[in-house]
Amino acid sequence: MGALGIVRDVAIVLLAVESLVIGVLLAVMLVQLKALIKMLREEVAPLLDSAGETAQRVKGTVGLVTDTVITPLIRVRSWAAGARQTIDTLFSFRSRSGPSDGGPQGSGRA
Repeated sequence: MGALGIVRDVAIVLLAVESLVIGVLLAVMLVQLKALIKMLREEVAPLLDSAGETAQRVKGTVGLVTDTVITPLIRVRSWAAGARQTIDTLFSFRSRSGPSDGGPQGSGRA
């Protein structure tokens, strides 16, 4: 058994140690994964539930503001715009068909 045998024995020992280290690291990773799953169940799920409740409250608030402020405001602005357009149309029609007395054009001044 020469140098080749020694190298083989050292390689076998190193592979065995490496396998043990990998096994221990795999066990640690599984424990960490279990802790992560526990944290997700206990902390993140309630946080998501709370966010859902907040979204529902915001939705209700938006509905309330829409019904009590925005919709009446739109109705008033629409009515006012319609009234203004009616008045503008009436005065515009009146000025086009106004009195035809000759006006300033027949004054005779040059």
